[in-house]
Formats: sequence, structure tokens, C-alpha cells
Amino acid sequence: MLALKILIVEDDNVSALLLKKALEKNHHEIMGIAATGEEALDIMEEVSVELVMMDINLGGELDGIKTTEIINEKFDIPVVYLTASSDEETLQKIAGTNPSAYVIKPFNIRELNMMIELAIFKDKKEKELQKLNNELEEKVRQRTADLNEANKGLKKALEKEREIGELKSKIVQNVSHGFKTPLTSILSSAQLLQIYSEKDHPMKGKLMKHSRKIENSVRNLNNLLTSVLFFGKADANKIDYKPSRFFTAAFFNEVIDVVKANNDKDVTLETSFQDVPKTLKSDTDLLYQVFENLLSNAVKYSKNKGKVLFSVAVKDDMMIAKIEDDGIGIPEKEQSQLFDRFFRAKNVGITEGSGLGLSIVKKCIEVLKGEITVESKAGKGSTFTVNIPIN
Repeated sequence: MLALKILIVEDDNVSALLLKKALEKNHHEIMGIAATGEEALDIMEEVSVELVMMDINLGGELDGIKTTEIINEKFDIPVVYLTASSDEETLQKIAGTNPSAYVIKPFNIRELNMMIELAIFKDKKEKELQKLNNELEEKVRQRTADLNEANKGLKKALEKEREIGELKSKIVQNVSHGFKTPLTSILSSAQLLQIYSEKDHPMKGKLMKHSRKIENSVRNLNNLLTSVLFFGKADANKIDYKPSRFFTAAFFNEVIDVVKANNDKDVTLETSFQDVPKTLKSDTDLLYQVFENLLSNAVKYSKNKGKVLFSVAVKDDMMIAKIEDDGIGIPEKEQSQLFDRFFRAKNVGITEGSGLGLSIVKKCIEVLKGEITVESKAGKGSTFTVNIPIN
């Protein structure tokens, strides 16, 4: 057994001497004998002690339990209780101070040695555990500090990205608005050329042909700028749902007229309206973007003299619209990217487009709290189904 520096705290002089003799027989060094808790604390201030043998019932103001509480807090060394009582109340008091061990009087040498070894072992393991706990807490503290620093850096980066995004949106909107004014002038001039070309003129045919090219190009560019402006607002979270009551027939006729005006493939557009009320309540600007883009795409990617079916029904405050075409369809592997910005399927060929139309449709439907699905096979056409809450 390891030799220890031991302090005996015992108010019975005979018991203290017997204990001293037993401990010295096992080569322990007795640093002092104290009859009271106060005396024990004074001795521990003066000499180094590795273990305390503590009687519970002491003279003076401090009993063994209160003295042990002070030793635990101030000196952090193991304490072995000595008690003649083994009743439940006494054992509960002992347990409350987390003793290293306790010995019931009268004790034998073998039991005493075993309790001392247990006390030293328990103290050693508790200190090892405390050390590990302190190391873990320090690692957690350091990791928390690192995460806080990383979080600050991330916040700065996000703030910078937000500022750049706002600046980009402002530049896009300013440039787009700047383009729209001259485009309007060019479009007006092209329309005037068409009017003049209707009169007798040796270059009548060429004038008409080129003025239409100018008009179509300007309209395409104008649509592209409108799309760019739309996403500028979307990125700045400035697209709001603004419902109003509207006449359904007038609204859909306007959409269909615009689509037919750009129909240069002689595509037949068939419509069907079932149980559609005279008026509905929703955001007409967002609805217009949805149906104009879907119908224009259906016509654009149809075959020459193909057919597009447009049906609308209203049931239980839900508008269900279908746009079916017999055009080029969408390859199955590419359908998951269909609503991504600037995405265009590989089979579109030379058909012009920005790749923004379906992205706009998707965003508008999200704001309208609706949903859109697509069924398509390459070479056999596509069917888009739109469900939008109304009223």
C-alpha cells in the first residue's frame, strides 16, 4: 500500500491513539491529531495532508460533516468517515458530502486498509474525470468561439452578397428600363414602315418583309427585358399577391389574342371552358404571366399546322387549367430542370427562346400558392396542368 500523509480528526483520545498506531503500522505518516473541526482546519493550513480520517461527532461548533464540506471546498482531498452509528439517518448525512469512504467503529486493520485504498482510488478517478470534463469544456468553449467567429464571417459574407444582389437588381432594372424607350421607338417606326409599304411602291415586298422582321425582333427583345425585370423583382422579394375581381372571358380573350398574334406556324388553338364563373378573384398580372407563357411555348414548339388544346375549369374554389400540344416534347432526363432559369432542352433546335418563360411561370404559381405539373414525351408533345386557388 502507498504510504500517505494522514490527519486524524477524533475527539476521543483513546480511539485517536489506537487509530494512529494502526495507521503507522502500515507505514502511513500521521501529520496530526485534532479533537475539533476548527483544529483540523488550522492544521491543514500549516501542513500538507493527503487523507483525513474524520469522526462524525466532534466537540466544538463544527461537526465532522460540516468540517468535511469545508475540506471538500477548500482543500479537495479525500475524507474517510469514522462513525459508531450505521443508522439510515447517519448514512444519509454521510452520503450528502460525497465521502471517499466510511468505516464503522469498532474497525479491524484489514477493513481500515481496504477503505483507505478505496478512498484513494475513488479520489484519483474523480480527479481524472474532472480533468477530462474540464478539457472537454475547454474544447467546447473553443469550438463555440470558433463557430461564433465563423458565424460572424458568414453574416458579413451574406450581407455583402445581399448588397451585391440589390446592386445587381438596380443595374438590371435601370438598364432594362433604358432599353425599353428606344425599343418602343423602333417598334413604332417598324409599324409605320408596314403602313407605308401597303401603298404602291417598287420595294413594297421587301419593305413589308423587313419591317416585320424588325417588329418581331423588337417584340422578342422586349419580352426578354420584361423577363429580366420580373426576376429582378423576384430576387428582391418584391413580387406580391394583389388579388382583384375580373371578368374571366375578357381576361382569357386578351391572353389568347396575344398568343395568336405571334402564331407564325398556323397552329390551331382550341379552347374549352367548363363551369367558369363570369367573374373570378385573383392576381391578373400573375395569371397573365402563367397562361401567356405556357400558351406561347405550346404554340412555339408545336409542329407547323399543329394543334394546341387549352381547357379551363373551376371547381371548389380551384382553377384547373390544361395546356396540351403535339409538338417536340421534352426529353425525360431533362424534365427535372424544366423550371430552372435559362434552361432549354437539347431538342429545341433553332427555335429562339430565352429559357426564362417556365421559370417565370413557376415563380408566379408559387406566389399564387398553386402548383404545376407536366407530362411529356420527346416527339409526342407535352401537357401542363395548373391548379390555382381563386376567390
